[in-house]
Amino acid sequence: MLEQAAQLKQALVDFVYDAEGDLAVAFEQYVATHGSRDRQDIRLQNLVVDMFLNGGEVGEQTPIDLFLAQESELTASDRDLIKNWQHTFTGLFEIIEIQPKSFKLMNWLTAKYYTVFPSPEISRSEIEKWKLGDILLTRLAPLNDGNWMFSGACIPKGNLGKPKLAVVVGEFKNNYPNQLYGDAPELLEKAWDSVIQYHQEFVNFLGSDRILLPGYQLNKKIAELQERLTKKQLEAAGIDPSKSIKEMIQEAGVDESEVKASATETGADEKSVETALSNDSSPMFSPKVELPDEIKRAEEVMAFSHPRWGQMFVPTYSKFVRILEAEDPVAEPNADKLVIKYLEDQEINAFIWQQLKAEYPQPLEKLLKAVLERPDFNLEKDLDQTLKQYHKPLKPKLPEIASVPQHLHQLFEEAVAQVQSKAKSSKKKKKGKGFKV
Repeated sequence: MLEQAAQLKQALVDFVYDAEGDLAVAFEQYVATHGSRDRQDIRLQNLVVDMFLNGGEVGEQTPIDLFLAQESELTASDRDLIKNWQHTFTGLFEIIEIQPKSFKLMNWLTAKYYTVFPSPEISRSEIEKWKLGDILLTRLAPLNDGNWMFSGACIPKGNLGKPKLAVVVGEFKNNYPNQLYGDAPELLEKAWDSVIQYHQEFVNFLGSDRILLPGYQLNKKIAELQERLTKKQLEAAGIDPSKSIKEMIQEAGVDESEVKASATETGADEKSVETALSNDSSPMFSPKVELPDEIKRAEEVMAFSHPRWGQMFVPTYSKFVRILEAEDPVAEPNADKLVIKYLEDQEINAFIWQQLKAEYPQPLEKLLKAVLERPDFNLEKDLDQTLKQYHKPLKPKLPEIASVPQHLHQLFEEAVAQVQSKAKSSKKKKKGKGFKV
């Protein structure tokens, strides 16, 4: 089965590389949009090619659909196998067990386990370097009977501590937003639902889906909003947020030693459990997320909220609006620099540009014609393509405020605690530079 799967996979890849017409155009656009900026790493490029096989769109079909339509002589079992490759997904996997012919892996993004067999796409010499606990960025494709094989390339990340693993998870979210929770659509749905809930709380609490405030006031409002949302979530779960963990355990009539034993058996750090139990005055709250210093110090910040894009904070929005409302926007001081900043700054997303387009279409078009030196620039036809050229997705990716699975939440908490502990230890030793991830 594995040998046959490898041959079919190679035929599918060759089909894509040899394609002409719409498939070739779609392939080129997909690689340009999703490809790594590190063109020297062939493994990253191969990973993107593999993502295209079941993630690329040619009309309403995927490359796998087109391949199956062309290869009429495939056996029924071969066709079933290739159809199942529509469920191939990308993840960050920890090597849990090295077996004689396979590996047992855990996807750190979803805490799901897999039995995975090697494929010719990854060399034997590379595989022999892997060790227990190593983290692999790779893709898995289904075989049969609940087994899987490596698909595309594999980028080993090494054996990582909690802080570095948290960083790698964050990088994955930024680099592969459409692959997040690829094997757990139910988690992705819950994450998107949490964005909607946060948006509704934002509007209910602040009275609008956008608000202009000084940075320090906005930071205070956001902190109050997060506390309010956390309290509601805990109450909905039947938890009294004013009580400590220890108080709730005592009320439940459970012995603390049993709690410690159960927690450590599931992988929690024993010292972390003891610290939580010994802290009588610490209520249960979600981690506080503060605004960047640039936002907190700004004289005024326009805060937007959207059920898909999440929350956006723009300290120069009013300045841009004043330029667009001027008699001649092009003549306004530093107007060109601000336009370029809005195009290059990844924090200024397509949603913000769409707000400007909706409210100030004519002056915005005039300004872009001058700054981009494109007299024929048409806002309605050309804006989206321009945003793409500046690597701004036209569809939202999962915002930072989205909820995460419990195991990831615990990972981030432990990572922050370790970094803070190292930093304090470094200060005591007067090394002065703190902890480096």
